[in-house]
Amino acid sequence: MAGSISRRRFLVRGAALGCSAAASPLMTPMTFAQAPGENRLVVIILRGAMDGLDVVRPLGDPLLRQYRAGLGMARDHGATDLDGFFALHPALSALMPLWQQGDLAAAHAVSTPYRDKRSHFDGQDLLEAGTGMDVDAAQSRDGWLNRMLQILPNAGSETAFAIGRSDMKLVAGRAPVSSWSPDARLDMSPQARLLLEQIYHDDPLFHGTSMDAIAIAESLGLASDDSFGMSGKGMREAVKSAQAAGDASVLASFAARRLNEASRIAAFSLGGWDTHRAQTRGIGRALSGLQDAILTLKQELGAHWDKTAVVAVTEFGRTARENGTRGTDHGTGGAMILAGGAIRGGRVYGDWPGLEEAALYARRDLMPTADVRSYIAWLMRGMYAIDTASLETVIFPGLRLGRDPGLLA
Repeated sequence: MAGSISRRRFLVRGAALGCSAAASPLMTPMTFAQAPGENRLVVIILRGAMDGLDVVRPLGDPLLRQYRAGLGMARDHGATDLDGFFALHPALSALMPLWQQGDLAAAHAVSTPYRDKRSHFDGQDLLEAGTGMDVDAAQSRDGWLNRMLQILPNAGSETAFAIGRSDMKLVAGRAPVSSWSPDARLDMSPQARLLLEQIYHDDPLFHGTSMDAIAIAESLGLASDDSFGMSGKGMREAVKSAQAAGDASVLASFAARRLNEASRIAAFSLGGWDTHRAQTRGIGRALSGLQDAILTLKQELGAHWDKTAVVAVTEFGRTARENGTRGTDHGTGGAMILAGGAIRGGRVYGDWPGLEEAALYARRDLMPTADVRSYIAWLMRGMYAIDTASLETVIFPGLRLGRDPGLLA
C-alpha cells in the first residue's frame, strides 16, 4: 500500500507568501475531475474582489462618471461598447470577437449571500463552499463543485496524483479529484527526476501528467538543473519568473490539455483583483491575465471549445464610488464573466438596479439583484441534467433557483 500511495502522490514543498495571501496571484492550485459526457466546465476564481463596475462598465448610467471621475470611466477612454449601455474594459478588447460570435457574456449585479463583513477570506470561503450566511463556510468540509461530482453518475478523478501546496475549498469533499499547483517546486535531484521518468515511462496513466507538471514548473523558473528546492532569493526569482511567463496562460494551457483528454471539469484561481489604490494599473494587469486564460482555452481546446462553459467569479464586488487613492474598496454586488462555445453570449445578463444612492446597497455598493450561485446552477442543470432539488438542497444549500436565464447556446 505504501508503494502505491507514493507512486500516485508527490508531496511538494511550498514557501509561505506574505500578507494578503487570500488575494495573492500565486495562490493558484488547479484541480481536475472526470464527468460523464462531452461537456466541459472551467471555473476560474478571481481572488481579491474584481470590480465588476470597471470590467463591465454601465456607461449608460450617468452616475458612473460622477462616482469615478478619476478612474477613466468615460466613453473616450478605450472601453468597447457592448450593447449601448454596457462597455467592456479596454484590457479585454481582444475578447470582442468572442462577444461578436456569441461566445462571451457577463452577468451583472450578482453576488454570493455574503454581506457586510467584506473579508476576502470569509468571502472566498462562502463562494467556494456555495452555502448561505446561515452556514459557517469556514467550517464546511466540502465545496459546491465537489458536491456536484458526488451526484454525477460515473464521475471520477482524472488521475490519482496531487501536486500542490494547498487545495481549493471549491473541490474539497468525498468525490475524488486530482490537482497540480504551478507555484510548487519539486524537491528532487536530477538523478531522481531521471528515475521518475524511467518509472513512469510505460505508464499511460501517470507518465504524461507527471512530465507535464515538471516541464511547466521548469518553464516558470520553478525548477533548476541542480536543485528543485526553494528558499529566500530562489523564491523571489521564481515569483518573478512565473509572472513574466504569464501565469494565467500557463494555467489555462495545462487545463486545456487535461480537458482534451479524460478531464471534463477544471478549476483554478487568478489573483490581483484587490484594487484599493491605483486601480487603473492593477485591474489592467489582472484583466490581461484573465483574457490570456480565456483565449488560451479557446485556442488549445480546439473543437472541444464548442461544448465548453468558462465561468469566472469573485468573492464580492467593490464600492460604487472611488476612494481617495484612485481605487475602490470592498463592496457587495459585482459581475461574473462567462465564455465558451456552450454559452449563449453577446449579452449582459441580469437586472440592472441603477446607481442612485437610494438604490445602492448600504448606500455605498452596487445592489445585488441575483445570486451568483443561480447562474452556475442553471449551467449545471443544462450541461449535466441535475435536478432542481439537488441543486437547491445539496450542491447549493438554501438557493432558490428562480427563472432560467437561458445561458446555454
